[in-house]
Amino acid sequence: QVPLVESGGGSVPAGGSLRLSCVSSEDTSNAYSMGWFRQAPGKGRERVAVIRWGDATYADSVKGRFTISRDNANNALYLQMNSLKPEDTAVYYCVADRTYAGPDPALYAYWGQGTQVTVSS
Repeated sequence: QVPLVESGGGSVPAGGSLRLSCVSSEDTSNAYSMGWFRQAPGKGRERVAVIRWGDATYADSVKGRFTISRDNANNALYLQMNSLKPEDTAVYYCVADRTYAGPDPALYAYWGQGTQVTVSS
């Protein structure tokens, strides 16, 4: 098991910023892909950003606005979200997996409990 704990969600107006954090008590380092998914009401889980071996992949909808980063020394993952839009409103989940870094949420082994992000217009 790789416990993942997210924090940093909240409510902001459109155009605002939030920084999500995810911390694990296990040594994730570069042996794991780590990333963020989100799920809006009535929709499926969508890959937002994933980082593996320093290479980051972003959903087209967040490119240029969101930045994913990791701090291996502290087993932490971050998502800096700028220029937030109402359509970014969702529950955001931290994920990790030893081998997979693709878009299928079912193939990620470890999930956090989620943190709510609400962007008002």
